[in-house]
Amino acid sequence: MRMVPYPLAMELELRHLHSVCAIADAGSVTKAAAVLGVTQPALTAQLQRVERELGGQIFARDRHGVTPTPLGQFLLTRARGILLAVQELRYGAARHLPGERPAVCLGGIVGAVSVGLADRLSDLLPESDVRLHTEYSPQVLWELMLTGRLDAAALVDYPGFTLHVPAEIVVQEIATEPLFVAMSDQHRLAGEDEVSLADLATESWAITPADGAGWPDYFYTACQQAGFFPHVKYSVSDAVPVREIVATRRAVSPCQAVFPSGDGVVVKPLQGDPLSMRHLLACRRDSHLAAIFGPIARLAEEAYWAYASRRPDYQAWLRSHGLVTA
Repeated sequence: MRMVPYPLAMELELRHLHSVCAIADAGSVTKAAAVLGVTQPALTAQLQRVERELGGQIFARDRHGVTPTPLGQFLLTRARGILLAVQELRYGAARHLPGERPAVCLGGIVGAVSVGLADRLSDLLPESDVRLHTEYSPQVLWELMLTGRLDAAALVDYPGFTLHVPAEIVVQEIATEPLFVAMSDQHRLAGEDEVSLADLATESWAITPADGAGWPDYFYTACQQAGFFPHVKYSVSDAVPVREIVATRRAVSPCQAVFPSGDGVVVKPLQGDPLSMRHLLACRRDSHLAAIFGPIARLAEEAYWAYASRRPDYQAWLRSHGLVTA
């Protein structure tokens, strides 16, 4: 009897993990394909092969883009760790080659501090090769730093969900930023200088997913204190589809004070400032950066306030509270 060979399972490769991360970062397969320089059908086919290999859907898809499923969140966390480990392997190997510059591994959430800090750190350490690794989750960055994969990281936390700092890590607060609400410029409250959280009790909300550092639990707690539990209609990790959802009046969304208005979206402060977040810089004490942590922290503050200076809504709030930017 002729034996029919059993089909071998596809072996996951680094390129598959890179593609999945690119899709999550871009918020859609089409945008990720453009970033990766491949066709959308080819990337879709690759994603489907990975999903068949893992036995489940990695992204929930709709006309606004893609959102990671629980399986997808699990895969993305591990994939980013693997890709970073491979990157570290390459950096480590480079350190043993003559003439190579020492590598500095900086982590950060995508936002007001990390990119500007990386640029300034490169100027401060011209003999070093400064590398930036960004993550959505502050918790992932924290774990990468604790395990020695990052020298320092720009993080955030929230009141009631502050980080527990072990002895081997030094942390400094960079700024405390209020959280505002983004709404359509046609919203019934769009003309107000500020809005009450309680006045939004009947709204549909677009909320970014759990970040491992206390969000969105912190937001839910504030809503309960305001007398309601929010109706979350959309869970979206990327700012682009959030803006589209808000602009088309399908939902409102909590946002950072540095979130830009425009294109049908207005950003409004909340009465009484019930929500805020802390920007932090953390560094391993055994890192060569620890000796210059003070100057680096000042660069992080400079990066944050330079970014904030380009946000008129935030600047108006700062003036109304008698605060000045650095």
